[in-house]
Amino acid sequence: MNVVLFCGVSVQRHHFHPPMGGQPSVPPPPPSPLFDDPWMNVSWGDNNRDLHYVDSFRPVNDEVRHIRVLLYGPVGAGKSSFITSVSNALRRRMTCEALASAANSSGQSFSKKYLTHRIRKGGKGNYYCLVLNDTMGLEEGYGRGIHTHDIKLAMMGHVKEGYKFNPLAPLSNGDPDYNSSPSLNDRVHVMVCVHNANAPEMKSSILLKLREIREAASRKGVPQLAVLTNVDEACIDTKTSLRNVYRSKYLKKKISEFSSSFGIPINCILPVKNYSHEIQTCSDVDTLILRAVRLIDLGHDFTNKVLR
Repeated sequence: MNVVLFCGVSVQRHHFHPPMGGQPSVPPPPPSPLFDDPWMNVSWGDNNRDLHYVDSFRPVNDEVRHIRVLLYGPVGAGKSSFITSVSNALRRRMTCEALASAANSSGQSFSKKYLTHRIRKGGKGNYYCLVLNDTMGLEEGYGRGIHTHDIKLAMMGHVKEGYKFNPLAPLSNGDPDYNSSPSLNDRVHVMVCVHNANAPEMKSSILLKLREIREAASRKGVPQLAVLTNVDEACIDTKTSLRNVYRSKYLKKKISEFSSSFGIPINCILPVKNYSHEIQTCSDVDTLILRAVRLIDLGHDFTNKVLR
């Protein structure tokens, strides 16, 4: 070891001694962030099959005109953007089905009313047999964001179209917007929790609200799924190519963590990328969206079970 001056400062210089054989050791390469094989198979580029299925889908029972899907989740999760993304994928073009905030800088929900979104199909008056209901976002603490009681009432069909959510006073029997005699069409057939894969760790108070809603749906036997949005922003490898979504070790970890905290099976969590800045549709984006749209199968099974 020698002592030398570097920029006027005494610095100790260590001599490197290569290992026996005369060749310096080479550090091993870092592990790949991607699995060699995807942990779930996706038929990339084969959207026509799913498009045809949804296009031709009709409920078997005459009492059911459509499958109703209720979206709920924290503020900024991407619920409204997901509805528009479903519309884009089904209509094969860019649409503006549900208004969404470009950025939730205020931390408050952009959606204020209970609205049903029907997606037009083909000519005038024709719609897909799938409707999506948007809700106000869940927020931390009492008196902020949608009240969990309103979500549970909507699930059972008691909330009328256009009802304005009130975080301090949930809907009650006798209110003008309360539907006291909901039909099976008014009820929700699939509950979908929407969560942003790129969001910070979820606050415990939000998680408790999500679990409360999930438990209420479980008691009523309503099918449940989760949609994990913004997978392109959460992982650089998925941002490079959406086809890495089921090869990304990071996303697999995020999905596993959400499964454990929320209590929903991994195979019921569907990662997607919502349309945000695009000016035309993308096949790979549509592939993930259309996989999520196949949730109508669960709703169809539920309605058949109720009508037995």
